[in-house]
Amino acid sequence: MPQIHAARRARAREMVRALGAGAVLVTARPNVRYLTGLASTNAALLLPADGAGLLATDSRYALAAQRDAPDLELLIERFIEGKLATEAARRGVTVLAFEAQEMTVERHAAMTRDAGVTTVPFGRKIEELRMVKDAEELELLATACRLSSQALADVLPQIRPGLSERTLASLLDYRMTELGADGVAFDTIVASGPNGAIPHHAPTDRPLRRGDLVTMDFGALYQGYHADMTRTVAVGEPAGWQRDVYELVAEAQRTGIEAVEPGAEAGAVDAAAREVIEAAGHAEHFQHGLGHGVGLEIHEAPMLGYGRTGKLADRVPVTVEPGVYLPGKGGVRIEDVLVVTAGGGARILTSATRELLVL
Repeated sequence: MPQIHAARRARAREMVRALGAGAVLVTARPNVRYLTGLASTNAALLLPADGAGLLATDSRYALAAQRDAPDLELLIERFIEGKLATEAARRGVTVLAFEAQEMTVERHAAMTRDAGVTTVPFGRKIEELRMVKDAEELELLATACRLSSQALADVLPQIRPGLSERTLASLLDYRMTELGADGVAFDTIVASGPNGAIPHHAPTDRPLRRGDLVTMDFGALYQGYHADMTRTVAVGEPAGWQRDVYELVAEAQRTGIEAVEPGAEAGAVDAAAREVIEAAGHAEHFQHGLGHGVGLEIHEAPMLGYGRTGKLADRVPVTVEPGVYLPGKGGVRIEDVLVVTAGGGARILTSATRELLVL
């Protein structure tokens, strides 16, 4: 995909020129991968306002860099940031933009100590580019979502009283990788019974019990792209309050999904779903944002939440994940990945049923 990465770098160079800098030093790992194709724990890209970029990494990733970024000049160096800043000055750059949101004060001091350049924050400009996905990215994301949905379908028959939260999480993780995922997109959440009131509960040895609601929040990682879905199921016949809460969350999610369309304000999408839950008297039981972007990171722009600004656009994937959490009793969350479509509305990538399953 060298041509795709070259096109992305061309858009980034326009941002460098608009800032009045001579080059930008890209150090955030997802951004380096987005612009070069290289996945590395130690890599950075020096991208000048005009001309080819210089990709730096250490010897562990040298062959991978030659394979994934054959059109870039390559620098093999262990301490890459200071070397690239010095190289920028050597090439006549006087103003160097950098990703201040990612770089520590200590690293910045070390980088500029001998470089002889003036640095300016670049902002989250590469993250802004990453919001709108190209066709290849959407295909990778769709595959990650398909693997996640299939893993759930395969594991559902194994959910029964006595199975621990930790074992259920392991079954989901194993099945996703068995189906072809590169790994898990994040630490899988399984919350049963009263633990369901904790949105990001870490699985324990608590056994599932008849009468529990069980929330599973998980996703597959596929070629760098992260799926994210949540389903809540009932172990045995649910009580009336459990069905009521489930239907409320399902209605809120449907309302939120209907609000996802090109031009929609991020805050307005959140408000559409949140108002459903507030009207039912559960405002205090839904405290997190409605959703977030997904891609090379599990949480990336745009964020759908109270007071969030910005408008959705074609080919932007987001999650919609309302929840109601009742301390001491349990909770319900339902989450899907959607892609905003130019024709209006959104396409759902996670295919598992959103009906309450009684196991």
